[in-house]
Amino acid sequence: MAGVQDLGRLLALQRRAYAAEPMPSRSARAARLERLAALVERNEAAFAAAISEDFGHRSTHETGLAEIFVVLAAVRHALRRLGRWMRERRVPTAIYYRPGYSRILPQPLGVIGIVSPWNYPLQLALGPAVGALAAGNRVLLKPSELTPRCSALIERLVGAHFAEDEFAVVSGDAAVGEAFVALPFDHLLFTGSTAVGRKVALAAAKNLTPVTLELGGKSPAIIDPSCELAVAAPRLALGKLLNAGQTCIAPDYALVPAGRVDAFVAAMRAAVAAMYPRFTDNDDYTSIVSDRHYARLEQLLADARAQGAQLLELGEPAEAGRRRMPPVLVLGATDAMQIMREEIFGPLLPVVPYGSIGEAIDYVNRRDRPLALYWFGEDAASRDAVLARTAAGGVTVNDCLWHFAQEDLPFGGIGPSGMGAYHGEAGFRTFSKEKPVFHQPALTGMSLMRPPYGRAFERIAALLRRIA
Repeated sequence: MAGVQDLGRLLALQRRAYAAEPMPSRSARAARLERLAALVERNEAAFAAAISEDFGHRSTHETGLAEIFVVLAAVRHALRRLGRWMRERRVPTAIYYRPGYSRILPQPLGVIGIVSPWNYPLQLALGPAVGALAAGNRVLLKPSELTPRCSALIERLVGAHFAEDEFAVVSGDAAVGEAFVALPFDHLLFTGSTAVGRKVALAAAKNLTPVTLELGGKSPAIIDPSCELAVAAPRLALGKLLNAGQTCIAPDYALVPAGRVDAFVAAMRAAVAAMYPRFTDNDDYTSIVSDRHYARLEQLLADARAQGAQLLELGEPAEAGRRRMPPVLVLGATDAMQIMREEIFGPLLPVVPYGSIGEAIDYVNRRDRPLALYWFGEDAASRDAVLARTAAGGVTVNDCLWHFAQEDLPFGGIGPSGMGAYHGEAGFRTFSKEKPVFHQPALTGMSLMRPPYGRAFERIAALLRRIA
């Protein structure tokens, strides 16, 4: 098991390997990606069991969809496009610099550090590694200590499929994490809370290490007056209750037309009942990851109730001993309540009424820019107004979460919800240096643009100014 004392050795080892092979071939990169896929595919049941044990219970089907499938789809997407991504690209050259020509050469950065969270402990650990390995880099991964069984399994299997100088895993507690992010990586990707993300950015800044921060925040779901609630409610319920709401892009609150709140509550109640006829001993429903996180969610509800909110449980009372918490709609939520000031990360959904779509847009814009935004409705003008007048890391229209799964779309936050992006080609570019190269031929008019200056230089300079 690697720890603080081993960090320097691993970084030096990977730096030497990068120096010896600074531009891995397509076949070398493809082989690493195929090993990564094999690591996941051959151990699907072991990962599902480890993650379920870490959570207290995690739906095997949710692990298969949100962890195994997402990683394997990312690998296959990269393998199909790797040659095109790696190719030197032609870019235009201004006529007055010809016959010189310009190219962009994607080059690996070197050693990439990845810090992954507990909520999707496999996908958010190995997903970023897909882009980093495709770009030809070496990778050091620090998985979460809050899901120790999954982290230990990742460490063991990565060690069995990769040499330490290709891809290595560093496990440990918060002290190891602090030492990890202080290393002089060539790029550092962190997924986690905004508060910790600020600390990571400060630590990386001391080394001028560029960072990609995938954070969170309060992602709104806007229910337009034109919305068909019978269609929207099951989609919103799935987005909120996948992984029991422990998803960074889960809808964090719903903006609902003031006259449709009762209808919205009824539609959500019906949608949840259809998905989860019961919550006790239901293998489809995931537990809250720890006693501490469970207590925090209870505190959010207690604070809301104390300040006058109405709490509507959409299921039988919570199984506290097993950390099963049924969904709760929070009516009458106000900005003074904790539940509207911090990311929820659980199956609680505040419902905020609004008068006009402009009012809903203003409500979103008064808050930090969210990692995700969801809009439900049929009115194209209203949809376009929301898209044009709000800023968010990503958007799904008439559903939740699915923009994350599109490998041809970049995934990343904006402002307090993050910086930078990855997934698909965006990940390849994030973990590459797009090196500009200008080729100058033997015969060029630029040879006239050097001292001693005289009338010929002045005439050429004047011409250039006219045609530039």
